[in-house]
Amino acid sequence: MLKMVFLFLMIGGLPVAIAMAGSSLLYILFSGDLPPFAVVHRMVGGIDSFPLLAVPFFILAGNLMNNAGVTNRIYNFALALVGWLKGGLGHVNVVGSVIFAGMSGTAIADAAGLGTIEIKAMRDHGYSAEFAVGVTAASATLGPIIPPSLPFVIYAMMANVSVGALFLAGLLPGILLALLMMFTVAYFAHRNGWGGDIQFSGRRMGRALTELAVVTVWPLTIYGLATAGLNPQLVTGVGLVILFGADRWFRWQAVLPIMTPVLLIGGMSTGIFTPTEAAIAASVWAMFLGLVWYRTMDWRMFVKVCLDSVETTATVMFIVAAASIFGWMLTATGVTTAIAQWVLGFTNEAWVFLLLANLLMLFVGCFLEPTAAITILVPILLPIATHLGVDPVHFGLVMVLNLMIGLLHPPMGMVLFVLARVAKLSVERTTMAILPWLVPLLVSLVLLTYIPAIGLWLPHRMGL
Repeated sequence: MLKMVFLFLMIGGLPVAIAMAGSSLLYILFSGDLPPFAVVHRMVGGIDSFPLLAVPFFILAGNLMNNAGVTNRIYNFALALVGWLKGGLGHVNVVGSVIFAGMSGTAIADAAGLGTIEIKAMRDHGYSAEFAVGVTAASATLGPIIPPSLPFVIYAMMANVSVGALFLAGLLPGILLALLMMFTVAYFAHRNGWGGDIQFSGRRMGRALTELAVVTVWPLTIYGLATAGLNPQLVTGVGLVILFGADRWFRWQAVLPIMTPVLLIGGMSTGIFTPTEAAIAASVWAMFLGLVWYRTMDWRMFVKVCLDSVETTATVMFIVAAASIFGWMLTATGVTTAIAQWVLGFTNEAWVFLLLANLLMLFVGCFLEPTAAITILVPILLPIATHLGVDPVHFGLVMVLNLMIGLLHPPMGMVLFVLARVAKLSVERTTMAILPWLVPLLVSLVLLTYIPAIGLWLPHRMGL
């Protein structure tokens, strides 16, 4: 009965969160086994979680970065680094998304923020609207794969796994995705005879490489001094003072924004702060850059960003709360056990299960927003995965990538609709523009699904 009521409410057009909570309440009312108050109690208990505190702060950090003028700095940095290659702005699009992914944690923030700048620039340089939209949509999926990642936080809470392990697991797959997308850009550039969009400048390239070197050397130096026995907090504090002084002196373009994921991963890996505290640190960092350092944000804009973040957080947390009671009811009524027995009766091979799970998640991603899909699918699929020996961190990475691909196509792809609005294209034209870019994404999905070491090497290396 629970499944039928849920499907009926979904077909009726109700939001997925209301459909989950409503079907659970109706089932309890008709069965009479539990008091209706159990729905409220379970929903409140579902969001009474310390790791979930990271959700509002990562949302706030992404919104602050989006509204503090940081996107322009990232775009100009990526332009200096790869804009001279054939199909230059396509490569800039991918590299810019890699950098912005380390700050926003969501695909929609990437598409709406950096994507607006990139699509306009590409169209001004003579690229077709379809190509600009396609590469922007594909690169936006990097947002939740490269840490920090909002879907990873939700999955970690539902699956009871380490947020830090999931963040580390996303680094190498994110680089793999970016490389495959850049190869795709190079293919289109070769086929269409495109050249670079800016002239190669040794001085500009050297400046961009210098900034990359700073971002690489600074954390390694801090880590080396900390492992040598010096106080990690003291070393980090002194290092930040030197970093800000050098940024003011040399007028670097994007060192401080690019440093965001470095500080988050480094702080979590060295034990300076937990993943939840890392979300707070990211918000403070973004706030300092916008209000104090670059002064591209005033207090009125800051209040507006906070209100927007509250609205987004409320939506996400309501979905999580509704999914908590719905998942609990699925388990209590034996639905998850029945599904597990059916799947295990069909196959005991992990690779077959992963194939079926991928097809299911790609299908579900067409209709459900990622947060809702994660909260529904984890209680159903994760027990089967662990029974068959699939690492839960690996399975989380595969699930998030599947659901990010779902954001790119109808009927519910949010990135699809955002980019259609930004590029002023019809949904049909936008869908056709995105289709070729599903190839590198699906190739990445197959590689990550059946070569777990791509995602698990870093977490295992760090002992997570």
